Amino acid sequence: MRIHFIAIGGAAMHNLAIALKKNGHLVSGSDDEIFEPSKSRLKEHGLLPNRTGWDTSLITKDLDLVILGMHARKDNPELLKAQEMNLEINSYPEFIYNQSVNKTRVVIAGSHGKTTTTSMILHVLKKLKKKFDFMVGAQIRDFDTMVQLSDAPLIILEGDEYFSSPVDMKAKFLWYKPHIAVITGIAWDHINVYPTKESYNQAFVDFIKSMHDDAYLYYFSGDIVLTNIVKKIKRNLHLEGYKSFPVKIENGETKAIVNNQSYSLNVFGDHNIQNMQAARMICHKLGISDDQFFNCIGDFGGASNRLELLAKGPVKRVFRDFAHSPSKLMATVKACKDQFQKHKLLAVMELHTFSSLNKDFLTEYKDCMNAADKALVYYDPQVIEHKKLSEISADTVKNAFGFKNLIVVTDKSILEKIIKENAADCETILLMSSGNFGGLDRNQLAKDLVNI
Repeated sequence: MRIHFIAIGGAAMHNLAIALKKNGHLVSGSDDEIFEPSKSRLKEHGLLPNRTGWDTSLITKDLDLVILGMHARKDNPELLKAQEMNLEINSYPEFIYNQSVNKTRVVIAGSHGKTTTTSMILHVLKKLKKKFDFMVGAQIRDFDTMVQLSDAPLIILEGDEYFSSPVDMKAKFLWYKPHIAVITGIAWDHINVYPTKESYNQAFVDFIKSMHDDAYLYYFSGDIVLTNIVKKIKRNLHLEGYKSFPVKIENGETKAIVNNQSYSLNVFGDHNIQNMQAARMICHKLGISDDQFFNCIGDFGGASNRLELLAKGPVKRVFRDFAHSPSKLMATVKACKDQFQKHKLLAVMELHTFSSLNKDFLTEYKDCMNAADKALVYYDPQVIEHKKLSEISADTVKNAFGFKNLIVVTDKSILEKIIKENAADCETILLMSSGNFGGLDRNQLAKDLVNI
């Protein structure tokens, strides 16, 4: 097939483009901005566009398919030409569904933990040499791409509730129609798509309704909102709630205590143990025993940017995490404090997403960093302006978070200096963002911090 990607630079889009080229398809693409690591990876595979920007000459009648990325706009010139020529246009999730229509589809959904849970399942399946396809939202160790499509009878999909494309406002996970699914929890996010908690919750109701008859749904029963939603669903489904299994923390190491056996784990935190339990449930449904699961999962080091250890010194540790929503922030901060209880914790986060920079959403962050000993919040007023949102003041942020002595920084030129000053007496430093702290080199910063 000849396939063209509009907005090829996205994390998911460029991985799909690479996977399809590996499968023998003729792939082209365009984008108005491409950042690392997408840029280098596309160049490595001969897929980096010759120039930045949109090019209608790439839209030709011999294209079998156009895949439209979320980053493009409705008035994108390439999209308009493709529509005018009546070419077949798919969103990313629509294409994935069409390629997996004859497979057993396992979908991991939820406001938090879905990337990690999906990654855990993939890690176990690979170690056991099972045949499977997948799509996950982050790079994983020992996997070349975030997506794989083959003749495997099984596909594991991370199910995102964000919209599918600029011309398809349906939640991505509504395309997948799973035979087996997990919902890890529900906490309002994506205020630009779901302006109210009720509209956000409804997306998960719709997801459950989209499942195949006689499908299996596993859900975190410690989430009251989710449990109430599941109770009201009148469908022919197999429903099973789950909670964490027991763990023991000794000298900064977490061990799972299951079936009177002790298994060492590389990951830690209540939220990751919940994720692991969800992965365990799915793997069990796929015929994998507890002993097989825990012997495989012990060396799982996490998905990229999910409580990832950046640097470790004689005393200090620096972690980074993708946490940006209130529930993720609270879980990650608490995980670090619980794991290293005797250490002083500095938690640093960036307000970067549309939701986090919205005045109406900021109050959702109340108390979410309270487990830290010190807390710092950074945001860039220029990003607020770019997103066409109302200005927010440092005092507004302080009042929203409710953290005593919260440090708020809005000038990226002094951000590194202030982090270093406050990290001097802290043994654990946690850097959390879905952005890049105004271009700050976190790897170098982490190396500097452990030597302060």
